Amino acid sequence: MPIARHKITPCLWFDKEAEDAARFYVSVFKNSRIGRISRYSEVGHEIHGGTPGAVLAIEFELDGQPFSGLNGGPIFKFSEAVSFQVPCDTQEEIDYHWTRLQEGGGSGGNCGWLTDRFGLSWQVFPAALLDMLIDADRQKADRAMAAMLKMNKLDLAALQRAFDGK
Repeated sequence: MPIARHKITPCLWFDKEAEDAARFYVSVFKNSRIGRISRYSEVGHEIHGGTPGAVLAIEFELDGQPFSGLNGGPIFKFSEAVSFQVPCDTQEEIDYHWTRLQEGGGSGGNCGWLTDRFGLSWQVFPAALLDMLIDADRQKADRAMAAMLKMNKLDLAALQRAFDGK
């Protein structure tokens, strides 16, 4: 069954790792699946240079969000200018996603940001942080922001304590 179509679907450009990446992401996120896979053929080889039979593109869905992965060659690379957000309700969820998304060679960054082994950037954060940062009480919001700026993996309890002034 094909992945549901949306008006906007992120397409991730990989060198040759689209299928590996899709399978990895599907293993990390619940309610996820692989969809259709298209393969290179001899047609257009002089333009695309793809090996006939190799994966050209793959559809996948992560917790209801459709994606496509394209093996387009080494021309373009991911940057932190585009990332995917993973809002979490508990510290257990934060710890899980922070660890899993770095498996196989990823690296953690500041303020809940990380880069996975494919070079894609993610923001793993407590969903409650958004409410803290937009709170009408600027002192509370600023304390939460100051605490977040000192963290790599975000600590929900520590952020809440800072927000509460404890």
